[in-house]
Amino acid sequence: MKRKISIFISAVLCFCLLWGSGPAVEAAQMQLTSLTFDADYYYNTYPDLQAVFGNDHDRLYRHYLDCGLAEGRSGSAEFNCLVYRNQYPDLQASFGDDYRAYCVHYEKYGKAEGRSAAGDGMALAGSVAASVDTLIGTYATAYSPNIPRAVNVSLAASRINGVVVQPGESFSFTQTILPRTAANGYVEAPMIVNKKYVPGIGGGICQVSSTLYAAMLNAGLPATERHPHSLKVAYIPEGMDATVSGSSLDLKFTNIFAEPVQIQAAADQGVLTVSLYKM
Repeated sequence: MKRKISIFISAVLCFCLLWGSGPAVEAAQMQLTSLTFDADYYYNTYPDLQAVFGNDHDRLYRHYLDCGLAEGRSGSAEFNCLVYRNQYPDLQASFGDDYRAYCVHYEKYGKAEGRSAAGDGMALAGSVAASVDTLIGTYATAYSPNIPRAVNVSLAASRINGVVVQPGESFSFTQTILPRTAANGYVEAPMIVNKKYVPGIGGGICQVSSTLYAAMLNAGLPATERHPHSLKVAYIPEGMDATVSGSSLDLKFTNIFAEPVQIQAAADQGVLTVSLYKM
């Protein structure tokens, strides 16, 4: 009798777990189709990702799920997650910021219902609700995640992440990331000094300043101070880099927009992404 009761309880618990996790589990596990993610389209549409991933479909797919959806990048010619999210309040109420759930909904129901999802999610200023930040510029670069230099890239990215620059206010990269010392968490890694690579505390931080500068270019946000490297760097096209050195060379900008600008930066598994948002 006890054994029958135990089996019954286990069955009930199993049913409850499956019932309670239904839509969320479905969205998390479903492999997206070409309706919402076309790797070739994604590759051809975003040159910054070409430089980082090449035409590697798996890595492009991973970037789309981890970053691209929230950044407002279109996954296919007919689907942009932010456009879909912001056009339909009923979907916002159901899914909130679970971006992958919007993809699943469009594939299973939305397209058949005649819902529209095409557009440019990176230029939603006129159509996005006031409470939703608007992406104005983004850029991604690649780095090797398993070497000391990666520590400095990740640390500098974390220190500019979330910084808000008010209208008319100036931003200094050097001041924001703090002095490059061991006490501030930086480690020794190769850095360019007088056209040579030499070991130094904080080597690698210029990849973060350069990626930020590239995002600024995409956003139409001019630099008030910017310096190129004395050597060509491999992680970003020539002319898009921005070196910093001590307190003498810096990357600076002034917010020319009427709205506050927020910097978001993330270094994850060898990909550094820096994005700028109007708030």
